[in-house]
Amino acid sequence: MGFEIVRTQSPRPRPAQDALGFGRHFSDHMFRMEYGPDPAKGWYAGRIVPYGPLTLEPAASVLHYGQTIFEGLKAFRGADGSIALFRPQMHAARFVQSADRLCIPRIPEELFVDACRELVALDHEWVPGADGASLYLRPLVLATEPFLGVRPSLAYTFLVITSPVGAYYASGFAPVRIKVERQMVRAARGGVGASKTAANYAASLAAAERAKAEGFAQVLWTDAAEHRYVEEVGTMNVFFQIGEEVITPELDGVILPGVTRASVIELLRHRGVPVVERKLALQEILEAHADGRLREAFGSGTAAVVSPISALGVDGELLTVGNGGVGPLAGSLFEEIIAIQHGTAPDLFGWLVPVPSR
Repeated sequence: MGFEIVRTQSPRPRPAQDALGFGRHFSDHMFRMEYGPDPAKGWYAGRIVPYGPLTLEPAASVLHYGQTIFEGLKAFRGADGSIALFRPQMHAARFVQSADRLCIPRIPEELFVDACRELVALDHEWVPGADGASLYLRPLVLATEPFLGVRPSLAYTFLVITSPVGAYYASGFAPVRIKVERQMVRAARGGVGASKTAANYAASLAAAERAKAEGFAQVLWTDAAEHRYVEEVGTMNVFFQIGEEVITPELDGVILPGVTRASVIELLRHRGVPVVERKLALQEILEAHADGRLREAFGSGTAAVVSPISALGVDGELLTVGNGGVGPLAGSLFEEIIAIQHGTAPDLFGWLVPVPSR
């Protein structure tokens, strides 16, 4: 779209690829665009500028009323050195859905994708090529109008920043122990659980910290009304293989419609594995564990891709899932998605969007 580009005069040092971690390092540039009080003007002044601090007034709406949304997607370096984004159109569409729920002016989907592509093209040297590594993109919108009143802001800033990352969990692809949360709530029906907004993540912190203090990696959320049905695992969607069937909670307005979730479902159905999207009661999982039908459980998300679950902590009891290791389904899905992302397996579904070389 011909964005203005202001190149940095002070390039940042790039970290060693074996010490990336997740979300600790940031690339040289960021995309920025504005929205003002005149809705006829729409989003304007799209440009790529050096990564740096923002200036916000203390009365900026985002600081008081949490009117902000974000996304998380990745760019990958292929075996031939080419770079591609993974399913950016789905992220753009979800960004629009989140904006509608938070009363934020929509970012056109084409603009979202173009901003991501152009930013990665400029900072292409920041895309790592190591196994399991990628360039993580964080698009976000924040309300910037200085106004102390509960209504939608009249001014916003759209940003895209990028971060070279390794594995999301310190344990890498090792299976993790998960605590079933039966008291605290991440989201409730009618709320913003299906939107990617800061409030969802702030609400999850206390339960996650308590679970980690007890030796678990994350929590398995249950529904707000009865704590009877499972919903998400940490910040990921969750899958359970019971017998031959793979079950994942249905998208009911509480659960985030994950891009990796959709990818897992498509891959499983392509293999002929039966996948069902429906409400899944914790009691059903416990009964399947008791009679040996609970074969696997795993989370899915952009950051971790696939995260196998080794055990569930339920009301003080620890239940091993399968043999406690990486199940064949989770392992093969992880490898297949990574192979597609890095271009070492055919992109049968057209998920990759090439980034132009500069």
